[in-house]
Amino acid sequence: MGSGSDLTNAQWERLEPLLPVSNGRCGRWRDHRQVVNGLLFRMRTGVQRRDLPERYGPWTTVHERHRRWSADGTWEMLLRRIQAEADAAGEIDWDVSVDSTSVRAHHHAAGARHAPSPPQRGLRPDGQNRSGPGGTDPTGCGGGTGGEALGRSRGGVTTKIHLSADRRCRVLSLVITSGQCADCTQFEPVMDNIRVPRLACGRPRPKPNSISADKGYSNRRTRRYLSRRGIRHVIQEKADQTANRVRLARARGRPPGFDKDRYKKRNTVGRAINKLKAFRAVATRFDKRGHVYLGIVTAAALVIWLRS
Repeated sequence: MGSGSDLTNAQWERLEPLLPVSNGRCGRWRDHRQVVNGLLFRMRTGVQRRDLPERYGPWTTVHERHRRWSADGTWEMLLRRIQAEADAAGEIDWDVSVDSTSVRAHHHAAGARHAPSPPQRGLRPDGQNRSGPGGTDPTGCGGGTGGEALGRSRGGVTTKIHLSADRRCRVLSLVITSGQCADCTQFEPVMDNIRVPRLACGRPRPKPNSISADKGYSNRRTRRYLSRRGIRHVIQEKADQTANRVRLARARGRPPGFDKDRYKKRNTVGRAINKLKAFRAVATRFDKRGHVYLGIVTAAALVIWLRS
């Protein structure tokens, strides 16, 4: 008997051709579906690895395969390929919203050795390695724990997920940092990680039609970055910035454009965050290593794309 977290036959048919065949050592992977469903069960329920039901096989196999796929960029590659299929079918709405969310770290997430996380790698359509759709913050944003994206904020020891989402509440790119990291500092990394490959030929698409974000992203650097790339944007201006602009009207020029109707649709990124946090292993961080937790979040985003 399966569970509510298991992939359906239709979802598995989309995912199976994309999975790696060789384990990179001396043989072939086995029982991909059993292992992936085991990981999804843990993501949905948040149980300890040792408590996985027997139908998913040895818990060590599930953990080891997830750890390796998180380190070598397999989860990122799978997400890219599913995004590419959706884009080729015209199913991506390129009016994108950006936001972030904080995740409380369980005490089991503490204690990792202070060593840098493995680099996040993905696969370009031409077969060359490149950065994947997500990454960790090696600097900790001014106070991380050994590059594992753990830091102290008002919520205690936390990790922050920065992401962009399309109008159908699906993640296009994500970055994880320590919890005290300001949203505006990660806007450009999130935008730079939007790279949806083409199925046939051509470069990946890096540029959305428009961007909407809350006032946490309202600053000159963000607006100049978007203007330089020719991306229309709707970002609410902070009250002190408005007052300062009015006080120095001649020097500051006219106010930035603001479309209220377009801004109301920014709730799509909030709903995308809700979908991610429906997975308990995303809503609470249990993993010590930043790249392993990033793999959990990426796998959750992949499942949301498969189910959309």
